[in-house]
Amino acid sequence: MTALDLSSPVAVVGTGTMGQGIAQVALVAGHSVRLYDAAPGRAQEAAGAIGARLDRLVEKDRLGAADRDAARARLLPAQNLADLADCALVVEAVLERLDVKQELFRALEDVVGEDCLLATNTSSLSVTAIGGALRNPGRLVGLHFFNPAPLLPLVEVVSGFATDVSSATRAYEMARAWGKTPVACADTPGFIVNRIARPFYAEALAVHEAQGAEPATIDAVLRECGGFKMGAFELTDLIGQDVNESVTHSVWQALFQDVRFTPSLAQRRLVESGRLGRKTGRGWYDYADDADRPEPHTAEPAQPPAYVVAEGDLGPAAELLNLVREAGIPVREDDEDHGTRLVLPSGGQLALADGQTSVEFRDVVYFDLALDYRRATRIALSASQDTAQQTLAEAVGLFQALGKQVSVIGDVPGMIVARTVARIVDLAHDAVAKGVATEEDIDTAMRLGVNYPLGPFEWSRRLGRNWAYALLDDLHMRDPSGRYAPSLALYRHAYATDKREGSTS
Repeated sequence: MTALDLSSPVAVVGTGTMGQGIAQVALVAGHSVRLYDAAPGRAQEAAGAIGARLDRLVEKDRLGAADRDAARARLLPAQNLADLADCALVVEAVLERLDVKQELFRALEDVVGEDCLLATNTSSLSVTAIGGALRNPGRLVGLHFFNPAPLLPLVEVVSGFATDVSSATRAYEMARAWGKTPVACADTPGFIVNRIARPFYAEALAVHEAQGAEPATIDAVLRECGGFKMGAFELTDLIGQDVNESVTHSVWQALFQDVRFTPSLAQRRLVESGRLGRKTGRGWYDYADDADRPEPHTAEPAQPPAYVVAEGDLGPAAELLNLVREAGIPVREDDEDHGTRLVLPSGGQLALADGQTSVEFRDVVYFDLALDYRRATRIALSASQDTAQQTLAEAVGLFQALGKQVSVIGDVPGMIVARTVARIVDLAHDAVAKGVATEEDIDTAMRLGVNYPLGPFEWSRRLGRNWAYALLDDLHMRDPSGRYAPSLALYRHAYATDKREGSTS
């Protein structure tokens, strides 16, 4: 099954931002496009807006003038659904309500030909449920574009329970022919991206609700240590707090209130107060022209330790030993199997976040996971009220000597980046085990759909097969609500490694 022939007209129903974007993608790919909107005059207005965007592409030398003129000539506002009768594909981008979408597709079935492919751009509703209202649900497929559709490459091609394989294949090939990067996905709440991305927001909110750190500090650590393009609080302000919370709530409800997806009370209060982010001028941050942007907590300068003792290789943080040596701080090696940590001159210890808390030990400071310890510009440290001040000062001074800014947060198990990455990895393994998507498609979706520095399985391979399981298992012991319970898929992944190595522990 191949993509649609360019001679085949395409229809887009719904002319909001997403509908206009999808129409522009199809136009630039070479199709004739029919625009329809139930509101009188909206299709004509949308055609004008799309034409203006094509003009801007010409101004930026991204589209030739002749191609622009040809695309404009192929864009036709439709007066009614009957004008879509000869279309080979109809993409719906209307209100996110099941009854509205079902009514639309029932009407379309009476208009278009039997071989017309029907597609919904829903981001939160069940493709199966939408198709359940049709005489032939096999030709309905989800085509989830990301906003702005002309710029973002990812398209989730979602197969409902009744979707024909030929329909999904046709949609996949069409998206690729339009210059997009399609990923195949089963019809599951949140599909790939909105399902697996939930911990990025949820764990930042959880750290904040636990009084572990303020939003500006959490965002800075996610960016400057974790390698994410934006922090969770600034990103939800950009998305809209109401929109982000709605997606979280939808996934949570659709998964029978699975505790792993529980919405945040702090975010609920923000929405209730009308502080929805950039679009209202205030969310977690104040966007008024004269507002001061809060700064992340950054520790005052401290003296580096005279030396460190390395017990073990620090696992995913092994590169730190090279950085310490390059900074001129002697590293003494202890070959005895005491674990993976650094011992400071004060006798205190420095360990990578592992899901435990500092208060459980005599004198331990935890440091957070980094995407790349050499390139990271900020490191988070976690200590308890019982941690010796000298130990904390030596830990701060050590990372400052490596050229890092240091943020000291509360005694939060798993810290910020580590617990976030571990949960993303877990949900990804769980999704593969449940047939949602392949490892490759999940990595592609998370890199392109939400701009993560690594896909979950790339993280997993880099960190070691047992890393995420061990951290979440420790977190689950400290919070037995089920939120951090490792999935059976992650358990099998970690256990299989141990078994091959001859261990059953």
